[in-house]
Amino acid sequence: MFYIVATPIGNLKELTLRAIDILNEVDYILCEDTRTSRILLNEYGIKKPLKSYHKFNERESVPKIVNDLKKNVNIALISDAGMPTISDPGNILIQALIKENINYTVCSGASAFVNAFVLSGFDTPFTFVGFLPDTNKKKFEMMDNIKPINTTLIFYCSPHSLISDLNFLYQSLGDRNICVVREISKKFEEKIFTTLKNGYNGVVKGEFVVVIEKANKSTQCTENIDKELKTLLDLGLSKTEASKVISKIHGIKKSEVYKNTIQQK
Repeated sequence: MFYIVATPIGNLKELTLRAIDILNEVDYILCEDTRTSRILLNEYGIKKPLKSYHKFNERESVPKIVNDLKKNVNIALISDAGMPTISDPGNILIQALIKENINYTVCSGASAFVNAFVLSGFDTPFTFVGFLPDTNKKKFEMMDNIKPINTTLIFYCSPHSLISDLNFLYQSLGDRNICVVREISKKFEEKIFTTLKNGYNGVVKGEFVVVIEKANKSTQCTENIDKELKTLLDLGLSKTEASKVISKIHGIKKSEVYKNTIQQK
């Protein structure tokens, strides 16, 4: 049997009783960093072999793991913190298990983005995005897919990219209310409510979750008008003509619409 086991994201006492039982019963445990995982296991007196399973060796590790499972070896997968496969290795292995018709299950537990969403107090529905891609091209491609979705958005950010990520998100999404959560469930847990425009001025240390509130109606209306104006201008209408059309559609003053055309081509 293969078990996907959630581990604490901060406080070591958040490991579930079921997780403890499973980790005590399996033949060996897959983990990202054996040193980090050993700290958790020692806390509960769990003495099982640990094998490294991380993004640099996951593809080459899969055949051996699958072969062991076919021999009825019981294996657990854990991450350094939280639920495996959520911005962590694991999905490649799970896809292999599905293909091979090997039984597996999940042991419930903490996940940083869920905790951060609850702490933010923002409304559902939400969209979990995870980390932004490394390259600007991929970032823009991702945001093109996200912009039309008006939900609460949840991002992971590392300390070295937090400020630049917030600036990029501001440029992409405009100004929105955000909740920046740091050190979840640890002694110095912190949640700061600010906006994308104002950014973050707190301690830049530890892993961060940024929860972005969905756009309000006025923001959405402005974004829609900008898109409609661009379409009309691309079709060859003058700024005055385009402003007149939009003002009739939305029932707003032509002079107000014309101000937006200044920012268009």
